[in-house]
Amino acid sequence: MKQILFAGVIGLFLTLVGTPLLIKLLARKGYGQYIRDDGPREHASKRGTPTMGGIAFILATVAAYFLAKVITGYLDPEADAAPTFSGLLVLGLMVGMGLVGFLDDYIKIVKRRSLGLRAKAKMAGQLIVGIGFAVLSLQFADNRGNTPASTKLSFITDFGWTIGPVLFVVWALFMILAMSNGVNLTDGLDGLATGASVLVFGAYTFIGVWQFQESCANAQTLTNPGACYEVRDPLDLAVVASALMGACLGFLWWNTSPAKIFMGDTGSLALGGVLAGLAICSRTELLIAILGGLFVLITMSVVIQVGSFRLTGKRVFRMAPLQHHFELKGWSEVLVVVRFWIIQGICVIVGLGLFYAGWAADK
Repeated sequence: MKQILFAGVIGLFLTLVGTPLLIKLLARKGYGQYIRDDGPREHASKRGTPTMGGIAFILATVAAYFLAKVITGYLDPEADAAPTFSGLLVLGLMVGMGLVGFLDDYIKIVKRRSLGLRAKAKMAGQLIVGIGFAVLSLQFADNRGNTPASTKLSFITDFGWTIGPVLFVVWALFMILAMSNGVNLTDGLDGLATGASVLVFGAYTFIGVWQFQESCANAQTLTNPGACYEVRDPLDLAVVASALMGACLGFLWWNTSPAKIFMGDTGSLALGGVLAGLAICSRTELLIAILGGLFVLITMSVVIQVGSFRLTGKRVFRMAPLQHHFELKGWSEVLVVVRFWIIQGICVIVGLGLFYAGWAADK
């Protein structure tokens, strides 16, 4: 449990201190954000703000995870709380997706255009990282036969029939791409995606601790073994989630309005990927659609807008994604962000309520 606390505090400290150093470095190199001409006019003032800020919380998260292991003396592979395959795979997914986003951001900056990597190249990078994660997550069984991921679909636990490794890889890719694009679309206002992500990572910290306490590996000490969780490394996933929560919270200090730095695709793809990874490895794949409800809502607004325009030639919203619709209706940027954070908070409360209700129903 100490690792969870240390990981969160270290992640918070590293981004609070490290992000302004990154801002100075990016500003010195002229790595500023390109602003679309067709966006809200108020965003024109943001042109030139340093981007690729995702580097800060990606590095801080990885460092916080391993430093928490070192400080608590659990770096020994034989220790119970040593780095696990589940934790390392989720971190690897974050770093891999962040690297794809970094290449995209870098090309945008160098070529001074709003589009970075070609669509095919960007998709290829995401597929390589996603397939690698999905395949490896079905390896490394523990002494109970549990691998980091399961070939069964899951909501609050595994359910239904086994879909097999091939369909699982397809399903995992869908989740990774969907969450990455969801966070990417949400990252349109200062602090919006960062603050929303902090709430979801807080939820996964709680879920990991709860699953550890009610793990089937401890079935002999549980009052109701039938309500246990078959998750390979729940406590280590909580450490990862806590490190992410702290790192994103520290980054939010600099990313909130008026933002001194943007996360860029480097950050949004990394956050989306790690959210999907946490859901897959904690066996809460469908629950992430509720816990990350704001990302789903904003993604659906784009789908509805595009579908409506192609079918009828009319737009449902003044502008998509949804946050820009409310900006054009006259809401200030801060008002939109705070109200959307409230929506995300409600989604997290509902998701955790369903998670607990599922456990209570089995008791």
